[in-house]
Amino acid sequence: MHNSNELLEMVNGAIAALPYDREPKRLYAPVKYVLSLGGKRLRPVLLLMAYNLYKDSVEKALPVAVGLETYHNYTLLHDDLMDRAEVRRGKPCVHKVWDENTAILSGDFMLVQAYERVAQCPPEKLARVMDLFTRTAIEIDEGQQYDMDFETRMDVSESEYIEMIRLKTSVLLACALKMGAILADAPDDDCEALYRFGEKIGLAFQVQDDYLDVYGDFKTFGKRIGGDILCNKKTYMLINALQEATDDRLAELKRWISATEYEEEEKIRAVTRLYTEIGVDGIAVARINAFYSEAQACLAKVSLPEERKQVLWQYAQSMLGRSV
Repeated sequence: MHNSNELLEMVNGAIAALPYDREPKRLYAPVKYVLSLGGKRLRPVLLLMAYNLYKDSVEKALPVAVGLETYHNYTLLHDDLMDRAEVRRGKPCVHKVWDENTAILSGDFMLVQAYERVAQCPPEKLARVMDLFTRTAIEIDEGQQYDMDFETRMDVSESEYIEMIRLKTSVLLACALKMGAILADAPDDDCEALYRFGEKIGLAFQVQDDYLDVYGDFKTFGKRIGGDILCNKKTYMLINALQEATDDRLAELKRWISATEYEEEEKIRAVTRLYTEIGVDGIAVARINAFYSEAQACLAKVSLPEERKQVLWQYAQSMLGRSV
C-alpha cells in the first residue's frame, strides 16, 4: 500500500501537470494560481487512500481525486470573496490579485471543471459517483448558508452548530472516502462505514480547530491564536460559553462581543479566561474525544484486516495531531 506522502506527491504531480492552454488567459490564470498554492490535499489523499484499501494501483482514481480537490479550492475561492479575506495559505487571495468579478467567474469555471474531472470515472460508476458528488455539493452550500445565518444569531445551539460543521466541512471528507471505495468496487457496507468514518473525523477536526484557536500554539497551529475571538465567530467554544455561563460571566462575555473599541490582546485574554472559568475547554476536549472514538468504531466496521486499515487510521490520527 502507498503511504500518505506518496499519495500526496501523486496528487501534487497530477495538479502541476494540468494544462492551461485555452483563452482567455485571465479566466484560467486564477485557477492555476489557486491550485498551485498547495495545502494538505486532505480530500484527494483520503480518496486515494480509500481506493488503495481495495486496489494496489491508484492511478485510475487520480483524475477523480484531482476533481474533488478542484471543487474544494473552488469553495475556498468563493469563501474568501464572501469573507473579504486578504490572504490564503500565505498568498493574496484571487480577488486581491485580480478583482472580485474575476474571482466569481474563475470560481464558477472551477466548479464546472470539478464536475468534468469527477466524471472521468468508469462509465458503470458514473451515476453513483455523480449522485454522491452532487448531494455533497448541495450539503456544503447548505452548511455555508447556516454559517452565514449564525453570524447574526446569539441563540445558536450546540446541535445546530454540529450540523453546520458536518455540512460545511465533514461531508466532503466523507465523500472523498466513500467515492474512493465506490471506485474500487468496495462492498456497500464498507462504503457507508468509510463515509461515517470521514464524517466523524471531520467533526473532530473542526471542533479541535475551534479549540486550538483559543488554546493552541501559534508555531503548531499555523494561525494567530484568538482570531475567532476577535471577530466573534460562532465557534464551538463561543456557543457553549453562551449556553453554560452564569449570569455575571454571561454579561461580561456579551460586553466583549458587543465592544467596538478594545485592545486586541486584552480581549483575547479576557475571553479565554471566561472560557476556562466556564469550563468550555473541558467540554470541547470531551467532544473531540467522543468524535474520535466514534470514528474508530466506524472504521472497525470496514470488512478488511486491521493491518490493511492502519495506513488510513494513522493518517486520520495525524490530521488530529495525535500520536500514531
